[in-house]
Amino acid sequence: MGKDTVVRAINPEENVTGLHLDEIVRNGALKMLAQALEVEVDSFLEKHQYILDDKGNRLVVRNGYGNARKIVTGAGQLEISTPRIDDRILDRHDVPRFKSSIIPPYLRRTANIDELIPVLYLKGISTGDFTEALQAILGKDIIGLSAENIVRLKKVWEEEYETWNKRNLSNECYVYIWVDGVYFNVRLDGDKQCILVIVGAKSNGKKEVVSVTDGFRESKESWLSILRDLKRRGLKIPPKLAIGDGSLGFWAAIEEEYPDTDHQICWVHKTSNILDKLPDSLQGRAKSMIHDIYLAPSKKEANIAFDRFIEEFALKYPKATECLTKDRENLLSFYDYPAEHWPHIRTTNPIESTFATVRLRTHKTKGCGSRIATLTMVFKLLLSAEHRWQRLRGHKKAEDVMNGVRFKDGVEVNEESLVAVTS
Repeated sequence: MGKDTVVRAINPEENVTGLHLDEIVRNGALKMLAQALEVEVDSFLEKHQYILDDKGNRLVVRNGYGNARKIVTGAGQLEISTPRIDDRILDRHDVPRFKSSIIPPYLRRTANIDELIPVLYLKGISTGDFTEALQAILGKDIIGLSAENIVRLKKVWEEEYETWNKRNLSNECYVYIWVDGVYFNVRLDGDKQCILVIVGAKSNGKKEVVSVTDGFRESKESWLSILRDLKRRGLKIPPKLAIGDGSLGFWAAIEEEYPDTDHQICWVHKTSNILDKLPDSLQGRAKSMIHDIYLAPSKKEANIAFDRFIEEFALKYPKATECLTKDRENLLSFYDYPAEHWPHIRTTNPIESTFATVRLRTHKTKGCGSRIATLTMVFKLLLSAEHRWQRLRGHKKAEDVMNGVRFKDGVEVNEESLVAVTS
């Protein structure tokens, strides 16, 4: 190291501005992206290193770099020059030529933007304000995201949604389904009040979006229409368990269409509803006692904790205990399923977590959103979130559940234990 070299230690207590942090993130992302591209090119060259001319020279070689492209990513706008390869010889051998899977030709934005646009829309931002909003998030030099381009993009997404919403379901079956009615800041046109969502878990443990449509949250008729449409498109096998908010008209609908499906009331919704009926000073203790119920290792112990809660609050706060006791049986259904699945099936978390940042919290915006545009944005957000959803823990047991294997307190009930119970 030269004597004139200055090394500056970074003080972790130092207040680094957001601008510096953004620059660090962009530079880091750019460096990793460039390294990934080089590795991808080297791998392709190595694969074809034995294609030589008469003099023994390689015919698949590097050919400099292409023109710099600006790509909008979650880390901001990056300018990248992709490596080029002279691989024309491969056409003679009928071998596919190089095409980067990291940065495909003509890519101008990453999937992060395809998630960001729906979030902004569902927060109530109009299409005309999108460019300004995106500039505030990603910087003023963004390209390819004008209002006109966003309108075109929304049109493509709408076509994707319409096709997806008519897909054949005859080869599908779901061991569990999660349902919810979700409100957004966008005020829907017409009389429909919210978006109705169904997410399912297949027998291999993977979760996927099943249905996205609009309707009335409390309406049995809206949910009946959805379930009947799923049946018409081939979903004949009933799910073993449905998880949802206790106030939904869904329960009456599924009782009619899939009477063999068990019901599990979401503990997140139920906890919130109970705490709303108690004074702030008691909510901490009540929440802890509710946890004692659904975190109990067996249904017997859960019922003991259930009775303890009722004894504690019934005299002075009957509405809170009535809210709990009216769904007692359906709050404890999860005990009849594999213990590995309990964290997944006690709540509607796949839906809740996806829309946590864009649910209606206070009031709707004055602007009226297009029905199909809102449905499309919800659809795109769910598809994006689908890639992050965790597979069911103990996913192999999902097939056991589908095949009718019985469980008690999370443990498989074998023939010997059945004999012991009945004798």
